[in-house]
Amino acid sequence: MDNELERRIEKVGLPAIKRHIFLCCDQEKPKCCAKEEGLIAWAYLKGRLDELQLTGQGGIYRTKANCLRVCCRGPIAVVYPEGVWYHSCHPDVLERIIQEHLIAGKPVQDYILQDNGFQV
Repeated sequence: MDNELERRIEKVGLPAIKRHIFLCCDQEKPKCCAKEEGLIAWAYLKGRLDELQLTGQGGIYRTKANCLRVCCRGPIAVVYPEGVWYHSCHPDVLERIIQEHLIAGKPVQDYILQDNGFQV
């Protein structure tokens, strides 16, 4: 592996990642929710993970997705490695996902739209 790639891997904190949340927001053609709703959800998720020091070496990675193709009851999120999909991911729901799933490891049953049951 070259030095540049090694530096980027370390900078992003890849070795420490335990969970990765993808949030459908900022779509080119919003379908699951209004673009503004998605951007508010993204700002909340990003800010809250940083505030709790969960990004980087904290073990939680986040990615803004253009579209997760569910296109209903958004914003939509998916958490890996478990493969749990969530609907209605507004800030109050994201807080529960952060506390209960990302930190404690227990999916938030009230908002699951699909649990692919990947074993961790």
